[in-house]
Amino acid sequence: MSTHRTEEAHELATSAVVVGTDGSAAADVAVRWAAQTAAERGRRLLIVHGLDLARTAAVNPYAVVTPAVIDAVRAHGTAVLADAERTAREAAPGVEVRTELVAGHPARTLISLSRRAHLVALGATPDVGALAHLGSTLLAVTAHGSGRIVVVDTGTGQAPRRTGPIVVGVDGSPTSEQAIAAAFTEASERTAPLVAVLAGNDTSFGEFAGEFSVDDQQASDQALLAERLAGWNEKYPDVPVTHRVYPADARQHLQEWSDSAQMVVVGSHGWGGLRGLVLGSTSNWLVQHAHCPVMVAHPVGEDLR
Repeated sequence: MSTHRTEEAHELATSAVVVGTDGSAAADVAVRWAAQTAAERGRRLLIVHGLDLARTAAVNPYAVVTPAVIDAVRAHGTAVLADAERTAREAAPGVEVRTELVAGHPARTLISLSRRAHLVALGATPDVGALAHLGSTLLAVTAHGSGRIVVVDTGTGQAPRRTGPIVVGVDGSPTSEQAIAAAFTEASERTAPLVAVLAGNDTSFGEFAGEFSVDDQQASDQALLAERLAGWNEKYPDVPVTHRVYPADARQHLQEWSDSAQMVVVGSHGWGGLRGLVLGSTSNWLVQHAHCPVMVAHPVGEDLR
């Protein structure tokens, strides 16, 4: 993607809902969800398809320099975008839609655009596609994007539910503030209740479990959760909040909540070090196995490192 095209795409992404598409059925689900979200919030929709010519070159180093091959790849990308635009307009008539065909690395393109986007949406699919290879692209974008990255998957291929609570995983660390902030915003935008989930083994008290009774542990976790949410309750008095504290296994409980939630929100990482792997593995697992859209919340401006 040229410097001019990069700047143009970044300008289009400012405050927009951005969705990546590879033409797959999973991407179509994400496009519909993103279009409806953009329409509800009065934002424009930017649909992006990556040609990923570098990947084509890796498979066949000579093909990428052949004009006929490049023309065919571009024609396919243009058709994918046209189909996605039609899907978006069917899902949300009247939404402002722009499309961008880019040549850069798929993950890096979406990570870069995420710095200015309202949110970035992706469909979950094991297929290897031009913007996908969503084993690697999805996990790279959810791990390293900025702001709010949403993996739109229901586990059924059906449209995501637009009723039910917003569920947020709270691990007690300062970085979970990003998830809490995003969850309250989503709950307020969607006029939905919020369920805050904390599992005991995600808190620092877990290191000293032998020194606490079960009741002490429960009380400590309840107090920690209430402390983390206190300021947000005041900022969003319109959002009804339910606290749920479990003795262990955040992954299991968040997946169970995904059966009835319209979105699960988690942070990009947890405690750091070994404890970072706990929430990190939870978020990575959820974006592949949850039964509703999963939002991974990052600080704005975080980039691929």
